Amino acid sequence: MKILEYKNLSIQKINSLVQRKNLDLKKAFKVVQEIEQKILKNGDKALSFFTEKFDKVKLKNFQVSQKELIEADNLISVKLKRAIKNAFLNIKKFHQHQLLKEKKIEIKKGITCWREIRPIEKVGLYVPSGVAPLFSTVLMLAIPAKIAGCKEIILCTPSQQNGQVFPAILWAAQLCGVNKIYKLGGAQAIFALSHGTKQVDKVDKIFGPGNQFTTAAKIMVSQKVAIDIPAGPSEVLIIADDDANSDFIAADLLSQAEHGKDSSCILLCTNQKKALEVLNKIKQQLKNLPRQNFIKKSLANSFILLCSSLQECFDFSNLYAPEHLILQIKDWKKYQQKIKHAGSVFCGYYSPESAGDYASGTNHVLPTSSFVRSFSGVSVDNFVKKITWQNLSKKGLESLSKTICTMAENEGLIAHKKAVEIRL
Repeated sequence: MKILEYKNLSIQKINSLVQRKNLDLKKAFKVVQEIEQKILKNGDKALSFFTEKFDKVKLKNFQVSQKELIEADNLISVKLKRAIKNAFLNIKKFHQHQLLKEKKIEIKKGITCWREIRPIEKVGLYVPSGVAPLFSTVLMLAIPAKIAGCKEIILCTPSQQNGQVFPAILWAAQLCGVNKIYKLGGAQAIFALSHGTKQVDKVDKIFGPGNQFTTAAKIMVSQKVAIDIPAGPSEVLIIADDDANSDFIAADLLSQAEHGKDSSCILLCTNQKKALEVLNKIKQQLKNLPRQNFIKKSLANSFILLCSSLQECFDFSNLYAPEHLILQIKDWKKYQQKIKHAGSVFCGYYSPESAGDYASGTNHVLPTSSFVRSFSGVSVDNFVKKITWQNLSKKGLESLSKTICTMAENEGLIAHKKAVEIRL
């Protein structure tokens, strides 16, 4: 990781640091367009072709069988089952509070308006398993879908080369009440869910992270089916005060870096001594970690930024708009209102990103690439739609009639005006 000083940076350099360099989808769009066309033309036959090409496994039947689900139960250790159940309960508890029933509002005498929640009927969840079997993502997507009341929850995830899905993914899916599981990965899974084939059900909305090809496919199908959020390579930004533990900071940066070679890891601090300490701790901790190839490439593209004050740290953080923001700050509550843009915030010395990734209860499916400026992380809200209702009595309509008729007349929509007048 390189160390930079904020005061020495030009506006152009600051902009280049804020700009994400890894989410260029132009090439990905060209690749996935061909995949979509072949799936539209050849359906399941095309899915078999691309599954063999990209996942190196020949499959004719994509749906996970009941036998495979039973076998998965026997392959999971009691320790892992206990951990998944504990995370399940915490995530469920946090998300249950998001189903808030809104009150009916009496706008004025005789006019009542309200909204009611209805679940999205069929949702498709995509869970990658290339770099790691992300069974935690199953929990993050399927739990809010179940709480929302989605009638059909369909999951796609790549199989291993032996034709089997990682057992922990299957076990977590059963725990959450997923209805169907298909052995499909990448862009081909997204297109199968969006268009439907003989084997794979078409859904109303697609959720889940993935690589650049998965992301490109989601953006392409978003004109036909809804998608959750734009997502690219994962990222973390840490703001540390002088008392922050350098071992903790190094561990948080490394935990982010092991996601993949294109992950972004940023430290903002006001003390050069702290920055050098962290670099030293990273070298020490890295020796004992697997995935060193990913980590080293990620850290090579990451940086430490020395700022003149914590205020300057927050100014840069808001420019960057990180997916994960960790506040390694003793008095973090003083700075809460300074945060304008962040996907998920981890407050205090003992709040690692790992807690939110797995078991604290919050959702880890978050917008990246500065999309946190306009998108929120996945929640129960993403799995429902809200229908507006209104009821007007005759007196209520009379009280609005002049307003409606005047506005309609001036927009040249006379039938709108007549629809009121005919009732009165």
